[in-house]
Amino acid sequence: MNRFEGKTAIVTGAAGGIGEAYARALAAEGAYVVIADVNDEAGRAVADSIGGMYVHTDVADPDSAAALAKAVVDERGKIDALVNNAAIYGGMKLDFLTTVPWDYYKKFMSVNLDGALNVTRACYTHMRHGGAIVNQSSTAAWVYSGFYGLAKVGVNGLTQQLAVELGGQRIRINAIAPGPIDTEATRSTTPTEIVKDMVSKLPMGRMGTPEDLVGMCLFLLSDEASWITGQIFNVDGGQVIRS
Repeated sequence: MNRFEGKTAIVTGAAGGIGEAYARALAAEGAYVVIADVNDEAGRAVADSIGGMYVHTDVADPDSAAALAKAVVDERGKIDALVNNAAIYGGMKLDFLTTVPWDYYKKFMSVNLDGALNVTRACYTHMRHGGAIVNQSSTAAWVYSGFYGLAKVGVNGLTQQLAVELGGQRIRINAIAPGPIDTEATRSTTPTEIVKDMVSKLPMGRMGTPEDLVGMCLFLLSDEASWITGQIFNVDGGQVIRS
């Protein structure tokens, strides 16, 4: 399939992990993909391998987000799709809301929540003929996960609010909420015993992989999802079941 032939897509945090999987899948279906990250070496390597473009981007900085949008429009003339995937996750502090150092908390939220808004604000005006945005949430929004879960609750609310604000411009925005995914970031952050406990409770009985998320991301960015906006989709091996 070439659902994205001639389209330009930005994926933040795509120098590795889930973001890289999204970027490679979009490129495989014809998109020109822009890798936006702070890891210059890895980001350039991914961009070069898929024939795309790399732009150093700190999503927490509105000026950096604006520079990303300008660089893409200068090169490509438009933006068709955006995946707000960048986050502080690998190696993040494990702490409580009541005790996490305030400076760390503010930096964390500036990336994990405000970053999606910063990049969306920078890019949406260049989606002249409509477009699609996917935000990266997490099932952490539905279960206790401290400040990480709080950030993902915010991403869900941001997704729904922006769906209303941008709908009149034919821009759709949805979110994917992954369950536990086997990435280097997860392995370096979540204690093994916690991972084992989570997996033992999953109906599918295994950790997810970045590739398990790709199909939903591509669907939500494609014209097949042209009447879907403001939704949060759990892709989680059955971790979150609501009756």
